[in-house]
Amino acid sequence: MFGRAGSEPKPIIPALGRYYGFTSDFAYLIVRLTVGLMLLTHGWTKATVMGGANLASYLAKLGIEPSVPFAYVVMFNETIGAMLIVFGLFTRPAAVLLIIEFIVLILVVHAPRGYGMAVNGIEFPLMWMLMLIVILLRGGGPYSVDRKIGKEF
Repeated sequence: MFGRAGSEPKPIIPALGRYYGFTSDFAYLIVRLTVGLMLLTHGWTKATVMGGANLASYLAKLGIEPSVPFAYVVMFNETIGAMLIVFGLFTRPAAVLLIIEFIVLILVVHAPRGYGMAVNGIEFPLMWMLMLIVILLRGGGPYSVDRKIGKEF
């Protein structure tokens, strides 16, 4: 039978088996922090270096209209949404907003170019979207503000 909910993999080193629960939760924290912090750097650059007008101009060149509101949505998602993912607060709603953004990016910007990173295709944004889907499915996890306040949004 396929995996059961709640079942853990067998330890590679049986003597360390009692630590696997902790390491599984800690590994997910590393994933959530990495995704949030790496997206935050993209959003911070857009918000502080590019600015709304330049980002809107870029989005218009890509054919994404209305470019001005979408520019501010992108900056919000990649700064505030990324910080929410880092802290594990409103984790699932933030992940949904970013997943929608990445679907648009994949379909409008990257899919016409193909698959590979060498041609700026869908490979890289698809990986990010899949990581965000993992965060959507798992939520904040045990090391999150969501869990501390007792709400898994």
